[in-house]
Amino acid sequence: MGKHKLFFKAGIFLLFMCVTSGGFSQALEDKIFKPSVRTVLLHRTDGELTTPVINFNSEERLLLSFDDLEGGYVAWQYTLVHCNADWTPTDLWQNEYLQGYTDDYITEYKNSFNTLQPYTHYSLELPNRNIEIRLPGNYIVKVYADGDPEHPAFIRRFMVVDKRVEVTAAISQARNINQRYTHQDVSFSILNPDYAISEPDRQLKVVILQNFRWDNAMFNVKPLMLRSNEMDYHYTDGTLSFEAGNEFRFIDIKSLRYNTQNIYSIEQRNGQYYVNMMHDKSRAFSPYITLSDINGNFLIKTEDAGDVDDEGEYAWVNIFLAWETPLAGGTFYAVGAYNDWQHDKATEPEKGKMNYNYARQGYEARLYLKQGYYNYYYAFVDDKTRKIDLSQAEGNRFETGNSYTILVYNREQGQLFDRLIAVQTVEN
Repeated sequence: MGKHKLFFKAGIFLLFMCVTSGGFSQALEDKIFKPSVRTVLLHRTDGELTTPVINFNSEERLLLSFDDLEGGYVAWQYTLVHCNADWTPTDLWQNEYLQGYTDDYITEYKNSFNTLQPYTHYSLELPNRNIEIRLPGNYIVKVYADGDPEHPAFIRRFMVVDKRVEVTAAISQARNINQRYTHQDVSFSILNPDYAISEPDRQLKVVILQNFRWDNAMFNVKPLMLRSNEMDYHYTDGTLSFEAGNEFRFIDIKSLRYNTQNIYSIEQRNGQYYVNMMHDKSRAFSPYITLSDINGNFLIKTEDAGDVDDEGEYAWVNIFLAWETPLAGGTFYAVGAYNDWQHDKATEPEKGKMNYNYARQGYEARLYLKQGYYNYYYAFVDDKTRKIDLSQAEGNRFETGNSYTILVYNREQGQLFDRLIAVQTVEN
């Protein structure tokens, strides 16, 4: 049977990873499980900073890429799993949502060239002639070795939208008086003149993402009012308010030959690069300053070589947040898309967890990053609740530029999955 063989029901073989966080299922979250796997990217083929969303039955494609620092060739395999709006696997067989194989090998790879850190760079386009997508909705791509899908090296989420409705949206300063200077309101309407939704409260599932983050997503958002062919979500009581945060800090290591802004020094010793950043300070009580950022994302790029895929260097980047005494009850994490916004207790300093240095009076971490441009926040994470608090080091400024993405799912009568019927992104 080979690749045409159905392993077993997707809803069963991934249940081992299911956890619940804050009422929102994070069963299949973006995460790297194998330490040697770095710089995982998933975006549309038409741009490095695009979100992993493609239109159903279109020619659009996604590009998945990653580095394996162990070097050499690994026969990586991958499979796709169809998910509900809450990212739990749907109760469907793989041949119901996939056309062709149910798993395949990643065959495109390049060994690093003339770099201090050896690695192998792998890439894959999705969907492709071996694995095609038959249904819209949420998907994860799971990459694994040794024919062992239950122990993936990493997983990544993406979405396939079958547009059936229109979404009109706007971002504004929070209307709630207590949040007016720290939060932003998301207001929108779903217009469905040509697509019947008989029971919106039961059928529709609406999710709102800030800067395409899943750790603070709002989900199961209910309409405030129903009109003819319109569902109104224009709340004024803070129901759809997000902490505004601040403009992101950045690390620019596109070149390791000269110091860019915020870099104190670059050294090469013992066969590795070391980048020392300027010391950061809290911005909680500083005036808002307009800065250009990429809303927490990161861009892999080098000015020192021709092809960053296999010629980009890796470097240890030392970051430091000055803080007179350690805060009780939690610690700081440097979070962003570069580390999947991870802030669990298992996070390592090389992936964003900060440790307090009493001699230096501040929090420090050493990140291992490929050449590029990175956005990040200093987020204080409570030891018990694991919730992120940006007010400590970054502050919340209503003027901050953010992007918000509204995802609209519909569970049609008699269907066993949530159809993604609209994706709308708006920026303030």
